[in-house]
Amino acid sequence: MRIESISATAIEIPLPRQFAGSVYAMTTRCAIVTRMRTSDGLEAEVYNGDNREHGAALVKIIVDEIAPLVLGEDAAAYERVWSKAFAITMPNRDRKLAMEAIACVDTAVWDLLGRRAGLSVRQLLGGFRSELPIISIGGYYAEGKTLLDLAREMEQLRLWGMGGCKVKVGGLSPEQDAERVKAALDGAGPGFMISVDANRGWSVPDAIRFARLIEPLPIAWFEEPVRWDDEARGMAEVRRACRIPINAGQSEYSARGVRRLIDAGAVDIVNFDASEAGGITEWRRAAAACALVDIRMAHHEEPQIAAHMLAAIPHGICVECFADPARDPLWPHLLPDAPRPKAGLLAVPDRPGFGITLDQAAVEKYTIASATARL
Repeated sequence: MRIESISATAIEIPLPRQFAGSVYAMTTRCAIVTRMRTSDGLEAEVYNGDNREHGAALVKIIVDEIAPLVLGEDAAAYERVWSKAFAITMPNRDRKLAMEAIACVDTAVWDLLGRRAGLSVRQLLGGFRSELPIISIGGYYAEGKTLLDLAREMEQLRLWGMGGCKVKVGGLSPEQDAERVKAALDGAGPGFMISVDANRGWSVPDAIRFARLIEPLPIAWFEEPVRWDDEARGMAEVRRACRIPINAGQSEYSARGVRRLIDAGAVDIVNFDASEAGGITEWRRAAAACALVDIRMAHHEEPQIAAHMLAAIPHGICVECFADPARDPLWPHLLPDAPRPKAGLLAVPDRPGFGITLDQAAVEKYTIASATARL
């Protein structure tokens, strides 16, 4: 199963409106489509990531830097392939971008492993269960959006088959956002999981104040509560001050970054993102570290990849997606065979590999950069 070619394609799809969290606003949906061919005729096709402005740069890193290191290698030797690709992170550079590029290649390698074995990646990684809860990212800030609008949004998510919602907070005062959370819970009704995500928007005192306001409510977790510059210490302080589980890890780009959060006593849940941090091979290391200390695993976005990983392990909680088709025109809208959520659960497909079959006409329509390297 020698790697004979690697191609990378950056796509960018304009969104019909802006979607805003505490410290950011999204106007496009982006991804890297990676294809890998082997000497025995296997071909992987996957997509990763949601980076805003760096698609063309990622294509260049994959084709010009990683491909020369791994072409000719046996894709079954995934640790060797990963180690060779990781060499590009050694010089002084934007290492997060490098790890995103490695993630694209590594995800394609795991797709090949599944295709060769005739097994899904879920089965390859452990196959703990065949379905898991699914929640939507939502509750975005929007001009003129009322508490009633937020409640109705939760009702719509339930109709779309979601089992819960991760509501954006951190952009208003703790008191105002606490009222938004209460409105979301009112609209959600019983049995609907509500978590909150500040996207590193608050100071430690404000995060603690907010946590104490919502602590009596049935909140699944409080995600990235404090600002980035001292967040391990800050999250540990918030964690000690409230009973709500603290979730973080999506902003780390190595498993060792996750270990730093664990060592600081900062997290109850880790949502390490394989698509932004070295791929499935690196994610497995983070998941193993969490399993040893009874920390549960979530994942930041990317249900087409994350569902396989989280369903494979006993400490996976749920997969998250963008249920609103306006927010994510990719999943399931460019995936003709994507599984559909039902009654809050997602059945993970057992087609070989990740089971991804993209709408090629749509990929071509939204391509902004593409390149191929061959042996």
